[in-house]
Amino acid sequence: MSTGVLPARTLVELLRAQGHGPFTGVPCSFLGPVISCLEAEHPQEYIIAANEGEAVALAAGAVLAGRRPVVILQNSGLGNTVNPLTSLCHTLRLPVLLLVTWRGRPGRPDEPQHELMGRITQDMLTSMGVRNEVLPDDPALLAQRLDVAAGHMAGTGLPFAFIVPKGAVAPYPAAAPAPAPAAGPPPMKRAEAIGHIVSAMDPATLLVATTGKTARELERDWDRPENLYVVGSMGCASSVALGVALHAPGRRVAVLDGDGAALMRLEAMATIGRHAATDLCHVLLDNESYESTGGQPTASAGVDFAGIAAACGYRAAHDVSDADALRTAVLRAQRDGGAHLVRVRIAPGSDPALGRPALAPPASAARFKEAIAR
Repeated sequence: MSTGVLPARTLVELLRAQGHGPFTGVPCSFLGPVISCLEAEHPQEYIIAANEGEAVALAAGAVLAGRRPVVILQNSGLGNTVNPLTSLCHTLRLPVLLLVTWRGRPGRPDEPQHELMGRITQDMLTSMGVRNEVLPDDPALLAQRLDVAAGHMAGTGLPFAFIVPKGAVAPYPAAAPAPAPAAGPPPMKRAEAIGHIVSAMDPATLLVATTGKTARELERDWDRPENLYVVGSMGCASSVALGVALHAPGRRVAVLDGDGAALMRLEAMATIGRHAATDLCHVLLDNESYESTGGQPTASAGVDFAGIAAACGYRAAHDVSDADALRTAVLRAQRDGGAHLVRVRIAPGSDPALGRPALAPPASAARFKEAIAR
């Protein structure tokens, strides 16, 4: 008899029993337990992707190599998959299995950035020629539907998607805590780093904050009309900030970015570098994790963001990990002008009581526009 919730291990093992793997994608809290299970029990079968479109392309390559890959994504990232699903997988007939979470499901309260995509998720998949259905919560029924999905993919060469509602997958047991770090001052957490950044900036600086806990902590601790809280559209905050900087001459502009967000839209750094004379301080808060979805790792640990910024043409790049160096880098960026990158290595973690943004997104944008016009 169904309990209404699938254990993460049951879902993973049912997929593996039918020959599915590897798994790749971008985390969502609804499927965080599946990623945790893969990392703990089958780490060689989980490939961290920077964005959902990349994950589909990786999966397409795996199909060519004879595998039966699974792509994991939040439906808010479904837009990133449109090109590879329609012009790669459909054109070459490379079937991939998708697990798409259902944020913003009609009738279920969620964040404002999920409302539209939640309403159109099923229609969008259907319009792309991706047969889809809601993930069954009964293991026996799921095994049957996986057979149906496999038959569909084999017969048509087209992808198949299971849509995963909130609470469909049970939490996976937490991993043992990591060993204690070496002696020395503990790294800053994001909220502390944000405080040092804001207090070091010119008070009139226009400040754009990326989606997730970055925007939420900035609003809670440092709300001001010159702040724009970007909800959703992960990876776009630095491009939004550049657009502001290019068209609000004489104004200092800064952006609070994250490692996962920066990796999702790494091309933004090339465009910022092309406009290196523009006054933009690009602060990248790097805790090596997708903290808002449960702390799954990003690929940032091995990335030299300062080197990338320099190669893209930024005026200067700084890699810091303590408060004094952070404040010095922000002050230098505002003193010298031009495009500066400040990568801040921070510890994961945030206040468990951290609330959602109090200011509605349209109100945040309207207030920010007024602040620019003053």
